[in-house]
Amino acid sequence: MIAVDTSVLIDLLGDDPRADAAEACLRLALSAGPVTVCDVVLSEVTAGLGHGSEVMDALEEMGIRFSALDQRAAIRAGEMQRRYKLRAQSASGAHNSARTIPDFLVGAHAMLQCDALITRDDGFFRDYFKGLKVITPQSPERVAAR
Repeated sequence: MIAVDTSVLIDLLGDDPRADAAEACLRLALSAGPVTVCDVVLSEVTAGLGHGSEVMDALEEMGIRFSALDQRAAIRAGEMQRRYKLRAQSASGAHNSARTIPDFLVGAHAMLQCDALITRDDGFFRDYFKGLKVITPQSPERVAAR
């Protein structure tokens, strides 16, 4: 099972220039098995794009399922955000809260309940969720150039 981050769905559903890369990545993931969104991603996409029922209908039409966060993931997210705050505080001497709990909830869900995460924010997730397979959508031009 592969989880999808908010940024990728916003790209796709919001007609972003990166929509082609997001679509290609999702198609590939769906051909390999189930693709899911967690509570946080569903909430963020709804906040960004509109009515929840329409968002869920669009996701279901694409073949993307809903997978609620479980207790282990919620606890891991809190532990990881605490580590982030301590790391940021010791690095700068002040509290830096650029990362909020939703980022950590998405990462913990993907790490503990799924096999991978599709996201554009690969650096953050690789840093805080060691061992999580991170998939970054690539533009068709970048893939062809390889």
